[in-house]
Amino acid sequence: MTNRRDFLKATGTAATVVGFPTIFRSAHAARENEMNILCWEGYNSDEVLDPFRKRTGAKVSAESGTSDPDMINKLRAGEINVWDLINVNQPWAREQMFPEGLIKPLNRDRFEKYFDNMMAAFQGPYKWSLDQSGQHLIGMVQRFGPFSFVVNTNKISRQTAEDEGFKLFLDSAMSGRYGVLTYDNWNIMHMCVTADVDPFKVHTEGEMAAYEKAARQIFSGSKLQTDDLVQMNTALVNGEIDAYFTGGTYTASPARFDGETQVRGITPKSGPFGGKGGIVWVEVTSVVNNPNVSPLAEDFLEYAQEPDASKAVAFSEGTYNPVSQMSDPKVFSKFDKDELNAIQWDSLEEELANSTDYGINPDYDKMIEIYNAAKREA
Repeated sequence: MTNRRDFLKATGTAATVVGFPTIFRSAHAARENEMNILCWEGYNSDEVLDPFRKRTGAKVSAESGTSDPDMINKLRAGEINVWDLINVNQPWAREQMFPEGLIKPLNRDRFEKYFDNMMAAFQGPYKWSLDQSGQHLIGMVQRFGPFSFVVNTNKISRQTAEDEGFKLFLDSAMSGRYGVLTYDNWNIMHMCVTADVDPFKVHTEGEMAAYEKAARQIFSGSKLQTDDLVQMNTALVNGEIDAYFTGGTYTASPARFDGETQVRGITPKSGPFGGKGGIVWVEVTSVVNNPNVSPLAEDFLEYAQEPDASKAVAFSEGTYNPVSQMSDPKVFSKFDKDELNAIQWDSLEEELANSTDYGINPDYDKMIEIYNAAKREA
């Protein structure tokens, strides 16, 4: 099952590894001066890592993954002895990695205080940072973003897009006027939402049929299909299309930062999640249950909370996202007007209120078969 950014391909960012062979050679050596991170792109950038390297004098290596399950499977396959930190989206730590003993709990006295300076949605402490019993703190949160679809507001107003939601793509007048950004797992989730089906539960035959109908109609009416967000934003700006199916702050942000603020991620105002129509992803970074875990792992989690590090995480790798620390004035002051505009800060609170948390689809294997058939036919 792929996840939020099987779209590493979309940014042209290959999985990068710094000094990877040494990671394995030194896995059982003294770990005080080295640390290895398995993560989504951004945390592996020198912008984020170099200040920590200079501060500690340590060798810090990082590899970016292509999906949450792929990264988790590395730990299951024996690389639990290699990695010190793993950075994935919100359900996986709580629902799979901690129950399987792949990650270890954090010291609540050391880390829980950081949630007090986070945005309201992440305080409490945040559900997805806790295990299912609520007793153990199992990760720290930082990057997040609403993810539904994107429009050119010169062609389709924000209000119209939010009111119509994904039904916009079923309107016969939209046929040939939109693209599909082929992030398969997200497409499947959004095709479920289009059909008024909650993707994060076991589905009836009727719901599967409704999903299949929506998938076929969306693919058949699309003008463009690509996994390249740059190509999709270019088509939107050039007037080749007026909207694209699957996208959000993450995908719209590069165009917006370049001044094309008519490119806007949309969160539907209504949908199958108790009335909500959007989905938000949130990354959780956890300490791997490595028997020889680096003592620098927890130090890095604290470092990442600092204003400069938070800003570097938010604005790295050419795509931009809000971070949970932005309610802290010291962090917020790091963002200028154009950067805030790029990540749609003006509507972020409202979009979060209209979104549910990303989850795991129990019928993904069945749905991907239907999805691939509909894509081939189109």
